[in-house]
Amino acid sequence: MTRPPERPALTGETLDSLTARLRERGEPAFRARQILEWMYKRRVRSWDEMTNLPKALRAWLAETFELMPAQLVLNRQSADVTDKLLLELGDGSLIETVIIRAPQEGVGLEHSRKTICISTQVGCAMGCVFCASGLAGLKRNLTAGEIVAQLLQVCHREDARTPRARAELASFDNIVVMGMGEPLANYDALLEALRILNAEWGLGFGARRITISTSGLVPKITRLAEEDLGFRLAISLHGATDEVRERIMPVNRAYPLAQLLPAVRAFSERHGRMVTLEFILIEEVNDSDDQAARLRDIARDLHAHVNLIPYNTVAGLPWKRPSLARQERFAGVLRAARVSVTLRREKGHDIDAACGQLRLRTERDREPAAAGG
Repeated sequence: MTRPPERPALTGETLDSLTARLRERGEPAFRARQILEWMYKRRVRSWDEMTNLPKALRAWLAETFELMPAQLVLNRQSADVTDKLLLELGDGSLIETVIIRAPQEGVGLEHSRKTICISTQVGCAMGCVFCASGLAGLKRNLTAGEIVAQLLQVCHREDARTPRARAELASFDNIVVMGMGEPLANYDALLEALRILNAEWGLGFGARRITISTSGLVPKITRLAEEDLGFRLAISLHGATDEVRERIMPVNRAYPLAQLLPAVRAFSERHGRMVTLEFILIEEVNDSDDQAARLRDIARDLHAHVNLIPYNTVAGLPWKRPSLARQERFAGVLRAARVSVTLRREKGHDIDAACGQLRLRTERDREPAAAGG
């Protein structure tokens, strides 16, 4: 795997760690809070904008830290107002961040709720057969600073168009850690990033509005249950039996449903939160009446919400989404049992919005140019 750039990102520093660095330099402790306020509350884009800092300190910061370790290289907006941001890291790696808007009648797009889907790895090692993120394997984990930087890039883009945004309030409503990579495989960096986002000196973003998704790393789910911050949990289930799940998700061989479901139940009981079961509907793979009935039973046992997601086709992969009638029939089985269920309508299908598609397409487009150079 490749390594992240050697110069650390300021977005990866905590108040304590930055204070310690500044004290080593002989600076007063209050400078750390000033610097972080410029970054997270005023959301400046250059060191020179930090006008209450001495020039010598600004010069040292510029030599020591990367202010923004993720640069926007491409923005694609779909007809359904889903935005996909392609970001380039210091080593040239590409990651994706998605803005999912939920237009609300009568309030206008600028007032509508926004959920930000962030990535935790460059690529993915989980090998889910339907997913574009893992087609090129795992390149590396993101640092905490690179994870945080995705949200600051969204703020830079969205603040001006979000009337309710202000220094103390982010210009989005929810964070879902469901982008490229397996979040719990990069556990320490992820938790560090989320604590920075949650901290009063950071973005001050509530833990209850942050959902962490996992393909089912049972030991890490158990560890997450013991954390003091009350993040929400989503399980990428995608199969209601071991037979179906193993066909499309290799992780199930290590952590079958008999291990996964008790861990999910323990998390839910520990935090008193409803867990979400993510279920991508793939034609003639997991869209049968039997799968619907088994998913119904799992959801009722866990008191979980089910999010049904029609498959976003990926170039080079054979999988297809079921017909609308098939989708509705599947959802109907759950609704008849009064299971809380959402059948997601198509989001970003015209902009390669499924995880990893835009990155993969861009990397492939770059290859001929690099070879020609």
